[in-house]
Amino acid sequence: MKNLNQLVIIWAFSIFMSASSLLHAQANPTFQSELELGAIVTSGNTEDQNIKMRATFEWDREDWQYGFSSDGFRSSNTNGLVAQRLYHVGRASYEINSDSFVRARASYEDDRFSGFDNQSDFSVNYGRNLLLNVSDKSLAINFGAGVRQSKQGEITSNEAIARGEGNFEWALSRSATFTQDFSIDSGSDSSIVRSESAIESEILNNLTMKFSVKIKHQTVVPFLREKTDTETAVTLVMNF
Repeated sequence: MKNLNQLVIIWAFSIFMSASSLLHAQANPTFQSELELGAIVTSGNTEDQNIKMRATFEWDREDWQYGFSSDGFRSSNTNGLVAQRLYHVGRASYEINSDSFVRARASYEDDRFSGFDNQSDFSVNYGRNLLLNVSDKSLAINFGAGVRQSKQGEITSNEAIARGEGNFEWALSRSATFTQDFSIDSGSDSSIVRSESAIESEILNNLTMKFSVKIKHQTVVPFLREKTDTETAVTLVMNF
């Protein structure tokens, strides 16, 4: 249990390598990637740098789906670094039928200003696909159990968690989509709630503009730290 962070990284890397091998073995692989970037840089009387970036990769092979995403944010000014966060998620899903699936998921977060050195978790979940008969909407929910590790200085804590997640998508028009992602990881020491609301509008065939609002709330945090973090961003997203 002490090496959960390393196991999470190895798990995510294994998903990437396994999916890459499957891509080479499959004649017509289904592969999707998405790169997202937003930046504000000022100079003169005020020197600020705010950079948001995200990369998402997904592979499908028959009944298996693999995914990996890396989300980062960095903010600095004349006084130095004021925010830096990296959040990586790897997952592998097996489709039982069109209605249900099983998913193994691992994540690793390094938020320099959260009070934690890092936090990681691993869970196995059962999911259901809803709204299958609705053409412009989709909803997937999953729930399961796992373990979370939090490292703070020399102190490392482990706790069992119950996890629930929902993913909603609504095609507002031919060129605009609304998405809502929500998750909760509930443990004996603390619970973490994440929410992301976003609207994407197509600019070109493979380029969209995205407006998003992210919220993270942790019920128990280190001393003098805020329980809720929010992030509002306008970014460009390129799809491949």
